[in-house]
Amino acid sequence: MDHSVDAVIVGMGYVGLPLAREASAAGLSVIGFDVNQEVVDGLNQGRSHVDDLVDSDVVEMLARGFFATMDARELGRARTIVVCVPTPLSSDGLPDLGPIRAAAASVAEYLQPSTLVILESTTYPGTTDEEIRPILEAGGLVAGTDFALVFSPERIDPGNQNFGPKNTPKVIGGHTTACADAAEAFYSRFIDTVVRTKGTREAETAKLLENTYRHINIALVNEMARFCHDLHIDLWDVIDAAGTKPFGFQAFRPGPGVGGHCIPIDPNYLSHRVRARLGYPFRFVELAQEINAGMPSYVARRIQDQLNVDGKPLRGSVVLLLGVTYKPDIGDTRESPAVPLARTLIQQGAKLRFHDPLVKQFAVSGYEVARVDDVYESLAEADIGVLLQDHRGYDVEAMAAVSRRFFDTRGVARPAGHVQLL
Repeated sequence: MDHSVDAVIVGMGYVGLPLAREASAAGLSVIGFDVNQEVVDGLNQGRSHVDDLVDSDVVEMLARGFFATMDARELGRARTIVVCVPTPLSSDGLPDLGPIRAAAASVAEYLQPSTLVILESTTYPGTTDEEIRPILEAGGLVAGTDFALVFSPERIDPGNQNFGPKNTPKVIGGHTTACADAAEAFYSRFIDTVVRTKGTREAETAKLLENTYRHINIALVNEMARFCHDLHIDLWDVIDAAGTKPFGFQAFRPGPGVGGHCIPIDPNYLSHRVRARLGYPFRFVELAQEINAGMPSYVARRIQDQLNVDGKPLRGSVVLLLGVTYKPDIGDTRESPAVPLARTLIQQGAKLRFHDPLVKQFAVSGYEVARVDDVYESLAEADIGVLLQDHRGYDVEAMAAVSRRFFDTRGVARPAGHVQLL
């Protein structure tokens, strides 16, 4: 089978679909491969399922020749195959390479000589060489000789209005120099800046360092939020003051926990690799994980404390959660701290409600949390409203004004007798 397609992108999610759009817009012929029939059918009918693309974007892609498929045989037509599948944690908190291995097996079955294979899925150092390369070479082709193998970490930030695939520098690490050359030539066709590392391990670790840096600094301010509250110090004012320093400081802000497809997961891949390979802990990461994972429970205690002021127990009180996504202005609830918080509140007997303009259903451990439509009326009736995500559509001051009690975990509202900040 000849190489008649510029790229097949494996995984049409928050990473793969925006990448496919950018490549298609630059004139490349692109096919999207996914194992979800609903996703494939929706794309082929011009519907987007990710926040960063609207339906008209997909329609434009289709007009340029893009289509989605579940037929793995299309992989054999590609000059370049880019793997953008999820890398979750298993139920025991360890890295789950199942999706990556499955994708690699599909690629291996139809791999043709001179194909460029790129892994973008975040994973621990050594995965490309030790896990993916043997699968791809099982059919007799050799990486670096018969086909090119590269790791290039995704840097998608859903909802970011300033940076997307085109203007975010693309890090690449090749199995060989020639592999990196091929990847640079590919990405340079539709991405402004390409940054080369020494090899695949360096590129894998660069992504983990980026997110571990954020993870640890978020944990720092989350821990400060606890003792600043006990010491009657306004941490939000402290951060604003420190942020005026024009060098040596970057502001991070506390919140109800961390969420999404990167921050709660990627550092665990790095700490797991350190423990498995070297036999000792990555102490900063494990401590940060402990602090950030404990924030939903801390928020639940603060909610209970505020209800106690009114002589109300948490059990039987109406708690309205505002914004249940993991970041503002997107509809993604993956690893959202709203989930463990809701679970804790439900277990303690609270009557839980939620409002989110971007989320229609919110289920926790099989329990369907009731969604309210009129946020102001519902806040007036609730015993306490809890701002978890500051969506652009929220008028937080107006919401706080109509509430009996209002707990702001994002530092947006002005403190008052009935309004508290994290």
